[in-house]
Amino acid sequence: MLVKSGEVLDRMADVLTVCFDKTGTLTHGKPVVVSMQTIACDHNGDQVIACAPCDELLSAAASIERYSEHPVAHAIVTAAGSRPSLGHISHADDVHVTPGKGLSGIKVDCGHKIIVGSADMFTQNEAGWDKASLAARHAEGTGQTMMYIQHDAKVVGYIGVQDEVREDSRDALIALGRMKPPVRRVMLTGDSPQAARRIADKLGNIDEVHAGLLPAEKLAQIERLQHYDAVAMVGDGINDAPALARADIGIAMGGGGTAQAMEIADVVLMQDNLSHVDMALRMARDCRSIVRQNIIPVSYTHLRAHET
Repeated sequence: MLVKSGEVLDRMADVLTVCFDKTGTLTHGKPVVVSMQTIACDHNGDQVIACAPCDELLSAAASIERYSEHPVAHAIVTAAGSRPSLGHISHADDVHVTPGKGLSGIKVDCGHKIIVGSADMFTQNEAGWDKASLAARHAEGTGQTMMYIQHDAKVVGYIGVQDEVREDSRDALIALGRMKPPVRRVMLTGDSPQAARRIADKLGNIDEVHAGLLPAEKLAQIERLQHYDAVAMVGDGINDAPALARADIGIAMGGGGTAQAMEIADVVLMQDNLSHVDMALRMARDCRSIVRQNIIPVSYTHLRAHET
């Protein structure tokens, strides 16, 4: 752990609520593509099918997502790179990021505008949206994170990715709940409620789950919780930066986290081991206890000397 100041260590002793991002924090942050479908196809989208329309869908998405650091973007680019039929991944111009939602850009080799993002990136009156969202409904119900792809003015399909929990996440959550006083554990994620619930059910020991949050909404949840307790936020990505900055203590995952998250955070977990969150809070409480033990006897001795 890197604790950036003695003041941070002292503030950490007050923390009674810890908020966790999901992807890359409670999970490995290495999702893989598990489904895809274009609205032009009628195959079962529960699995990755090698067909010309789906190859085009994956290629278009990868040409934009290659400019993102998000784990979901990495999954899409990796899936495209593993298909020899796609050749090299095209570049894109005029790439624009909408925080917490997705990206858009112009695919260089064809000149068409491509948008890749979550459902929040699109409106329900987009051409093709009804068919794409209907096709994705079953896959989304299994807890997959859905990314929809728009080609020019039409939504043409979806790609589903899935991540797995870290081996140490469950034990870390249990340890926080056993502290005296116990620590409240909250999940804050931009993923769908289905994906969040799937991970929460696997982990157990989570007191609150808030899903479908934009960065500003994560910030609002932190501020709500601060009305009751001192709050720590644990995250790894650029979308977590506002919440990390607003929390009483920001804790960044140092191994796979972004530079922005590590720069803003008060504490950096150098090994991405969530059990170190429990260790950090215990260490802070022990340090405060030692400080009090050192101060109180001195004050008492001084008082006795004065009375004498």
